[in-house]
Amino acid sequence: MAAPHKAIVIGISGPSSSGKTTLSRLLRDIFPNTFIVHEDDFYLPEEKLPKKDDLVDWDCAESLNIPRIVETLEYVHENAALPVRNPSPQLSPASDERHMSSTMTDSSNSVGECPVPNEAIAEVKSQVKEWLQPGNPGHGILQDASNPTSICLFDGFLLYSESLAPVQSQLDLKLFLRVSYAKAKARREARSGYATLEGFWEDPPGYVDKIVWPNYVENHKWMFQDGDVDGQLKRDVLADKDIKCQDEVPDVDMTTTLRWAVATITESLPSLAKHI
Repeated sequence: MAAPHKAIVIGISGPSSSGKTTLSRLLRDIFPNTFIVHEDDFYLPEEKLPKKDDLVDWDCAESLNIPRIVETLEYVHENAALPVRNPSPQLSPASDERHMSSTMTDSSNSVGECPVPNEAIAEVKSQVKEWLQPGNPGHGILQDASNPTSICLFDGFLLYSESLAPVQSQLDLKLFLRVSYAKAKARREARSGYATLEGFWEDPPGYVDKIVWPNYVENHKWMFQDGDVDGQLKRDVLADKDIKCQDEVPDVDMTTTLRWAVATITESLPSLAKHI
């Protein structure tokens, strides 16, 4: 019997509207044998969600089925696919049909038009293609015909908060995106809403200021000097937790973010693949 396929799980986290899903979709289409798991697929039923200031709080760890996330990522590690009962990963063009037994499609919540020019996407695709060639560090990792390694991109908020510590143990590589309060608020309030299991959710007035941003600050201030999430990172703390963040300032454009993420993944993957 052939050995089971294995996966490397990469966490992509950051505040709401920091570009997590956009980056995940770009990476899925750049790296072969890659699929996405969205944390949004693990919300509790709406009637079980906590409330804060008389508002349903979708942006806290208590709104998530954390044991199910852990169980799913454990399965992904061992099988490079999701359990049949779970949402279907969205496959890169080079992925195969062994993932296709699940039923749900990609996140139905729009992230808008891709902010990265086609030329920049083509450039990084070419770099990854070269990295995969014989004689280069990526050869034989994602495209080994007998037993290729897969990449699972886990796209979610609060991944590095204390409440999600059980999930962190399932993440082989941790990427963190930043965005300023002003830009996060503008992006979030420009969205038309979110598809949910029960129907559709639209942020009520004041939701960012009452729920989204305070939750982000409370769960991430430990990463920043003086707890200022728009300020300087505590690089020694991030290094201790093995969290990768690209810059000392928020609001880095997505083209730069994509190049950083690709460079970080290609640098890390050969070592990670040896230990799975």
